[in-house]
Amino acid sequence: MRKAKIQRNTAETQIRLQLDLDGQGRFQGSSGVGFLDHMLQLLARHALLDLELTAQGDLHVDQHHTVEDVGICLGQALEQALGDKRGIARYGHAVLPMEETLCTVAVDLSGRPYVVFRVDFPTEKIGQFDAQLVEDFWHAVATHGRFNLHVLVHYGRNSHHMAEAVFKAAARALRAAVARDDRQPGVPSTKGVL
Repeated sequence: MRKAKIQRNTAETQIRLQLDLDGQGRFQGSSGVGFLDHMLQLLARHALLDLELTAQGDLHVDQHHTVEDVGICLGQALEQALGDKRGIARYGHAVLPMEETLCTVAVDLSGRPYVVFRVDFPTEKIGQFDAQLVEDFWHAVATHGRFNLHVLVHYGRNSHHMAEAVFKAAARALRAAVARDDRQPGVPSTKGVL
């Protein structure tokens, strides 16, 4: 069963997250941050995972703690649900257009976190959402999921489209990486462990 339940309680946030890697692309719940919920819905749909979330955060301060902590929980859930990573593809990538935007994302579920994030948002805000939080979210996911993540938006004009392209491409890359590979029943590494 490639599922996980994560609970995180701090002085800034209280989060419960459930993940099913072999889901049908459903997102339920709320982070309290509307734009993040929109992105999580896209992530679930395009990665074909099921995600349930309840979160309360200190939104009276700003959205940063909530967004980052949801990312931490998602990363931990991915790591837990993958277990020893036997039989997975390990690598995934996607090149995804979103209107005027083109984005490439590549992942390696290596057990070694590293993030390269090359996105130059033309605006500081996407509605009420700080555009820089897109990077903070994915940095938290990759760090706590212990995987290698490269994100490159080649070009774009609209910050919303650029963020959406990042989430959809990351979803597609993760979907490929966590997929079962019948030709690879063991751990996909010459080290024998990931």
